[in-house]
Amino acid sequence: MDLKRDRSADHIHGVFFDICVDSGDPLIYKASDFRVHQSMDIAREMGLKAVIFHTNFIVNFRLKYYIDTWLERNEEYWRRILKEYPEQKIYMENMFDDSPEMLLELARRMADEERFAICLDIAHGLISGAPLEKWFTALKEQRVAHLHINDNDGLSDLHQPVGVGRMPWGIFSEWCKGLKQEPSILIEVRGYEDLEKSVENMKAQKIYPFS
Repeated sequence: MDLKRDRSADHIHGVFFDICVDSGDPLIYKASDFRVHQSMDIAREMGLKAVIFHTNFIVNFRLKYYIDTWLERNEEYWRRILKEYPEQKIYMENMFDDSPEMLLELARRMADEERFAICLDIAHGLISGAPLEKWFTALKEQRVAHLHINDNDGLSDLHQPVGVGRMPWGIFSEWCKGLKQEPSILIEVRGYEDLEKSVENMKAQKIYPFS
């Protein structure tokens, strides 16, 4: 591995377990903020382009106050982080989200910030409970800068090689072609063998970006 190579186009996944930057509990917020800053500091020291964080909201908590507070505090928080780290970008990834609405609304509120964008994990979208086409339609006009792709059975986040599960890859490829900018892609599988198999399948099935 060449540790001295140019890393200015690389991404890193930030912390995500137990992170709650919208928490009203000062101790929980302090711990979350500390871990986020660790991720951002690593990215800055390594000269990386972007850091990916998860939405991390409680999907079945439908109280309007919670939804409004999550949006307001996340917008305020990520604007502040971007200001502290002017050389890095932040990509927000769907995780347990059961629909695209919260990510869509946060992206709309952050639309004036060019260094904030969406990382769409299509495998998470497939098992979310909402039709994958709904994710594609909702986010098509937003700044989708990065994609995490792998396959699964439509029920669990299995991180299978691309092309062996239930992912509708034809629909995915057509959606990618219609995006405003060409997103970077991470084939997020469990090992080099699965990575090689994914690339082979993507080429054979003409899956984006090999379509």
